[in-house]
Amino acid sequence: MKLLVLSDSHGDLNTVKLIKSLQADEIFHCGDSELSAKDPLLNGIHIVRGNCDRDEQFPATIVQKLGDETVFIVHGHEHDVKRSMLTLSYAAAEQQATIALFGHSHLYGAEMINGVLFVNPGSTTQPRGGRVATYAVIEIDDVYTVSFYGMNHDLIDQIIFNK
Repeated sequence: MKLLVLSDSHGDLNTVKLIKSLQADEIFHCGDSELSAKDPLLNGIHIVRGNCDRDEQFPATIVQKLGDETVFIVHGHEHDVKRSMLTLSYAAAEQQATIALFGHSHLYGAEMINGVLFVNPGSTTQPRGGRVATYAVIEIDDVYTVSFYGMNHDLIDQIIFNK
């Protein structure tokens, strides 16, 4: 299974179009799209509301069952992810998630905490920390392979986790 994950596109339609054009089983947006929930570009994308999203029709969280995986999606601002993963890890455990997707910090990264894969795809438009704009691809088979790509589809980083 292949999942595409983006976050913090902040009104940039081109990056959303670019990622949506890629081949994947599911696409997730972790908030701060700054688009309308009714925008046709978002059709087929699982998307949550971020702190910069004004459209309250976006849900704050999504729990999506995909085969053996339970994917928990949030923006991260309500879980204080810039300080600690503790609150988000508790919320993921409550949802019995196997994968937790979040944004907000504009910094890409992935880690395994108590058997749950946590992935922040970074920001497609406003990266921080001297990093480039990124999105994530999660490939799921016997292991989780998390790849981070720049907006030119160049591989920036890749991490493999045991399930």
